Amino acid sequence: MLDDPLEQFHPPVAAWFRDVFVEPTVVQSQAWSTIAAGKNALVVAPTGSGKTLAAFLWSLSQLTRQESAPGGKGAGTKVLYISPLKALGVDVDRNLAAPLAGIARTAAAMETHVAPVRVGVRSGDTPQSERSRLLRTPPEILITTPESLYLMLTSKAAGTLQTVDTVIVDEVHAVAGTKRGAHLALSLERLEMITRQPVQRIGLSATVNPIDTVAAFLGGDRPVTVVNPKIHKDWDVNVCSVVEDFQDPPAVDEGDDLPAGQGPAEAGDAADAPDPSDVDAPSALVDEALLGPSLIGEGVSEDPGAG
Repeated sequence: MLDDPLEQFHPPVAAWFRDVFVEPTVVQSQAWSTIAAGKNALVVAPTGSGKTLAAFLWSLSQLTRQESAPGGKGAGTKVLYISPLKALGVDVDRNLAAPLAGIARTAAAMETHVAPVRVGVRSGDTPQSERSRLLRTPPEILITTPESLYLMLTSKAAGTLQTVDTVIVDEVHAVAGTKRGAHLALSLERLEMITRQPVQRIGLSATVNPIDTVAAFLGGDRPVTVVNPKIHKDWDVNVCSVVEDFQDPPAVDEGDDLPAGQGPAEAGDAADAPDPSDVDAPSALVDEALLGPSLIGEGVSEDPGAG
């Protein structure tokens, strides 16, 4: 293993990473060693350990190295990111914008060429006009769902996937052992029939057990290297309580500690209580302020993974 795992990256990519981060995480260092060797990998690490960037950065390095195709059409879709959740795919699309912009700025400062890298999203929410654009000019990185991948493989859009060389399956534990997982496994095999070459598979998971079973699901009959470093977490927990012993709480007369006017409600006050089903009630407004509309039923489909 290299002393500095960034030495094998395209110089502008490595320089951007060093400018933004102090150093790679343990997960990133181990994952890059496996991914750069062309091996299939299952990366298991807690949220916030940098595993998503670990999966993408090597691909960004390879994509920015390539020569720009004539006419600005690009080299076709090279990286396929599959998420069981449409919302997660949208987040990844947004989160890739910063590294791509940063790498471009770093390359300009270094007077080094980097090929443009485009990112596209194809899901059940993608309008027809955008699907047509993706078909005409396939992006280098395509973000999709298992269901949308199946639809692409059974349509003329399959031709845009012939150049794929890397597949990243996020939250792989959520589909392994399910009907959606069986469907996805079939789609991955069909993808390799279209590409006519081995496609590197990278699985990401925050929690997965048993690991060997999920690795076998990811690779099929191919070997998969498990990247699962032991990460030590330091916890600083302080528990406070207003009652020393909850089994023997102090006796308090009802309403003693409440200011005037805030004691137990009178019987007639019940009519003034907000109706939980009333969207204009204060309780509903508080819920929306705390949780956001996406968590109280607005803007989320019945099946968030459908695509």
